[in-house]
Amino acid sequence: MIIAAAQFLPVPGDIEANAARMAGLLTEAAGRGAGLVVFPELALTHYDLDLIAADPLGLTVTEDDARLAPVREACRAAGAAAVVNAPGRASGDGSRPAISSFVIGPDGALVTRYDKIHLLGDENALFAPGTAEGRFTLGGIRFALATCFDNSFPEVAERAAADGCRVYLASSFHGAAERVERYAQQARDHGLHVLLANGMGTGGSASGCGLSGAWLPSGERVAAAAEWTGTGPGDGAELVLTDVRDRITLMADPAVAAIPVEECGEPLVDVRTAAPALLVAEDRHDALGAFAFLREGVLQRLLAAQKSLPDGLRLQFVEGYRPPGLQRRYFEGYTDELRAAHPDWDAARLHRAASRYVSPPEIAPHSAGGAVDLTLVTAEGDEVDMGTPINASPEESDGACYTAAPDLTPAARAHRRVLNAALTAAGLVNYPTEWWHWSYGDRYWALATGAEHALYGPKERDGQ
Repeated sequence: MIIAAAQFLPVPGDIEANAARMAGLLTEAAGRGAGLVVFPELALTHYDLDLIAADPLGLTVTEDDARLAPVREACRAAGAAAVVNAPGRASGDGSRPAISSFVIGPDGALVTRYDKIHLLGDENALFAPGTAEGRFTLGGIRFALATCFDNSFPEVAERAAADGCRVYLASSFHGAAERVERYAQQARDHGLHVLLANGMGTGGSASGCGLSGAWLPSGERVAAAAEWTGTGPGDGAELVLTDVRDRITLMADPAVAAIPVEECGEPLVDVRTAAPALLVAEDRHDALGAFAFLREGVLQRLLAAQKSLPDGLRLQFVEGYRPPGLQRRYFEGYTDELRAAHPDWDAARLHRAASRYVSPPEIAPHSAGGAVDLTLVTAEGDEVDMGTPINASPEESDGACYTAAPDLTPAARAHRRVLNAALTAAGLVNYPTEWWHWSYGDRYWALATGAEHALYGPKERDGQ
């Protein structure tokens, strides 16, 4: 997954203008492949405590605030998520607001809200501290949220790493380059990808220096925005992008197998007869037609996704259910290919590498009837540019099979965004190493969405 930090000079006190600017930056970042965009501390209003204190109702927002609509709509249109930091109003009890990070998902709905726990100086007179950690999962990756002064406490990042977070997102308003440079140690000490969205401009006695950036778990800085010096054209907007694909949760990760299954008993149905409106590819037929079966709940979500597609596009179903024995043959065959190409790899590395492309049979979403391989075609059934053929391996495609792969053609990136937005809104999750693989109800879906258990386990179809 590619993620981005966006820094810009907000219009003080103008929530509508700043929300519109955020929407534009999110759209731009998504056009460059980003699936998540993070904004600086109090970017929705600008970091000016006196300004916020003078209008505590007008300059605070709720989770469903209509003024956030441009950001929600941009998320839906781009199929990307956003972390918007703003003065967050409490739930109607008249208490002080918080410095809040609102995480808006690719479907435009709220994923979570995090309220800054560690307040600094004059913030204590205006805001109430939060009491809960900020966590969310997107694209199979677990993220931690922190805001500015939170990052002065090493235990915040330490708890994030211990909680399974792989990427640490900081919305801040630092005024000095020396403070920004400390994020390298934070990344290195806790083995985290770190992304900083740092504010710009002057608000009251505080100032933001820009310099948003990204650090690898090694502490190496891999991207940096410009320093704000008080002059420059426009609002100084700049995007910093980094790729965290190396930390994708693969199917072979023990966290996937650890998800319990509470089998719901939902039947497998033949999409060819149950959903004639769904186009089925003709090149994946097996003798018993197993490929055309899916759990009923998955099929209903596919039909909902198809209805949401833009005019002129439709889904093409390629493969659904895969009997456990066939899944095992696929996995062992690909493992053998990797072993021949990499004779120095041990069994654990081969197992993990194979799971980028074929799921280990014991947890395979296809064998649970919860996964589907599909693509987009025109209304007439003609293929559109998706960047790679469906089922292209990482070796064949040089990594372009990854959903968030960089350097795709504009058309391929746009088509992947359309597919992502429709299927995510319908409740499915993507396996990030394969743009065509989506699932619902299986163990990987449960891990990606935070569900307590999977709904579907491996299943033998009657007659096979």
